[in-house]
Amino acid sequence: MECEVCHENPATLHLTNYINGQKTELHVCQKCAMEKGYIESKDDAYTIHDLLSGLFSFNSNLSKQPGINKSNQSELTCPHCKMTYHQFAKVGKFGCAHCYKTFEDHLNPIFRRVHSGNTEHSGKIPKRQHVYLQQKRLIQDYRNQLKILIDEENFEEAAKLRDRIKALESGESSSDSNEEE
Repeated sequence: MECEVCHENPATLHLTNYINGQKTELHVCQKCAMEKGYIESKDDAYTIHDLLSGLFSFNSNLSKQPGINKSNQSELTCPHCKMTYHQFAKVGKFGCAHCYKTFEDHLNPIFRRVHSGNTEHSGKIPKRQHVYLQQKRLIQDYRNQLKILIDEENFEEAAKLRDRIKALESGESSSDSNEEE
C-alpha cells in the first residue's frame, strides 16, 4: 500500500479515526507522518520487534518469576550458540534449536500469555475428520493409560479401560463408559 500523501513511498503508519461514528483511515509513509506531525522522530515508529516484545512482555515476565533476578537472566547462555537470554529477549528469535532447552524455564510464562494459557499443541484437525481423529486420539490415550495400569498391576481398572477401548473401536457410544467416571 502506498502513502496517501506523497504517493511515492510505501505506507508504514496506518491511522484510524472514529469521529461522530464515522470511520476514516489514513495510510502514510514515515516521512509524511513526520511532516504532518503524526510522529515526532523516527524513534517514535514501532517495529515488529517492538510489537512482539510488548506482546511477550519479556522484561516484565522475567522480573516477576520467582528466584530470577536481572543478573541471573543475563548470565543464562545457550552452550551451543552462546546466545544469552537477554539477547533472545531483544531479538525475539533463538540462535539455535538448543536454546529451547536452555531457556525452557523462562518460556512457559511467555507461551501461556501468547496462547491463552495453552502450553501444549494438539494440532489442527480438518472438520470432516474431526470426530474420527478425536476418537482415534482418545483410543490411543486409553491404550497408553492401559499400559500404565497393567504395569502397576491395577487389573480391575485396566479391564474397565479395555472395555472402553473395545466399545470405541466397535463404534458404540462412549457416553455409557463415561458415566462410570
